[in-house]
Amino acid sequence: MNGMRFTPKGYGGQRRGPDEVKRDSWREQGLLAVALDDGRLTWPERELVRQLGERLYGKREEEARHG
Repeated sequence: MNGMRFTPKGYGGQRRGPDEVKRDSWREQGLLAVALDDGRLTWPERELVRQLGERLYGKREEEARHG
């Protein structure tokens, strides 16, 4: 006897990392998830993302309290 299994044999494996999930979502569904503090973006790119987010979803809680 092998003990208790919580998943059927053949399931499980490696969990995808956050960047892999984001990349697959973009490629497969056209969904883009971007953090405002992503170091790969320039200031104008971060500002564009911030403006898009505000237009679609409103101000963030932090900005609404301070600004």
